[in-house]
Amino acid sequence: MTQAPGPRLARAKLPVARACACAGVLLAVCALAVSAAAARGVSIRHDGSSVSRGRARHDVRALTGVTAVGRASSAGGGGLSLIVEPDQGLSEIDREIATAERSVEVTMYELDDTTVEQELVADKRRGVRVRVLLNGGYYGGGSSVNDGATRYLRANGVSVRTSSASFALTHQKTITIDDRTSLVMTLNLTSRYYATSRDFAVVDTQTADVAAIEQAFDADWSHTSISPSAGSGDLVWSPGAESEQIALIDSARSTLDVENEEMADSAITSALCNVARRRVQVRVVMTDEDSWREAFDTLAACGVGVRTYAADAPLYIHAKEILVDGREAFVGSQNFSWTSLQDNRELGIVTFARVIVSRLGQTFASDFRGASPFGA
Repeated sequence: MTQAPGPRLARAKLPVARACACAGVLLAVCALAVSAAAARGVSIRHDGSSVSRGRARHDVRALTGVTAVGRASSAGGGGLSLIVEPDQGLSEIDREIATAERSVEVTMYELDDTTVEQELVADKRRGVRVRVLLNGGYYGGGSSVNDGATRYLRANGVSVRTSSASFALTHQKTITIDDRTSLVMTLNLTSRYYATSRDFAVVDTQTADVAAIEQAFDADWSHTSISPSAGSGDLVWSPGAESEQIALIDSARSTLDVENEEMADSAITSALCNVARRRVQVRVVMTDEDSWREAFDTLAACGVGVRTYAADAPLYIHAKEILVDGREAFVGSQNFSWTSLQDNRELGIVTFARVIVSRLGQTFASDFRGASPFGA
């Protein structure tokens, strides 16, 4: 079985139901809705509603004012560096996978990228140990998104397993190479989203972090229960991340900047409001959806500066980041929902690395300028 090469960034984003799962929609219903919507160029969102997206290509930088810059230097990063999407493309991630010498371990919510799939097969053929752990279902249902990749990889000798039913979802997005580097990402390996999704990947070479991620991978691979290690102290795991996220939010003293795909956890909304009431400047940038309107109203009423992108805008906010006082940052897979924080398998990382915090701040500022005030 062969796959035709998948051109990188050449495909316009064709949104599908990224988060039918997040609304607990049964797979059969979700799949039918997505299939019908795809034929019309319509997006199905978290609450099952649809928004017209069309198929036109857009210039994201023209909308946000973001200019492409290189990957942040590891200098001052303490073994960490940053990749910003869609600005930088997937070349760094491709290179990490393609140059593996001993092992590749992938944990991914969604995998639908023929380039990555071919790189994994090429690694396997070179004698690299390749293991791919994919989300096993949507709240008890199966996952059609990963079916094509699963068939192709298995047909070419790559070991693929689905995640344990003990998690509502495996929403973690990591790649670990040769026991030396782990990419902790907000993005799925889904090529149709690359061109217009705001996302981040932290490249982590800290020995304790990589070891902790590998230990959790081995446990999840064998469906064995584990309380994952925080590594060097900076890893944030779900289930059980809500208290850590709230503590990080509460620590803000001057500024708090947030990007997220969801605003569905009342404890998070309350924490953001509590910080704003202390006269901390709190700003939130998201893609506008009906599901989050009530939370947006609450945030705006308590003094949070909420700005949004329309559902059909050329930039979709898929990133999950928290910036505290311009000195500390969180980046990871966790959305602001109870399920994501408390029931899913998720992973994020907190860092004080100046180069990363500064780059995230620049990106947030551009995204905030490009968005519209909520309710305007």
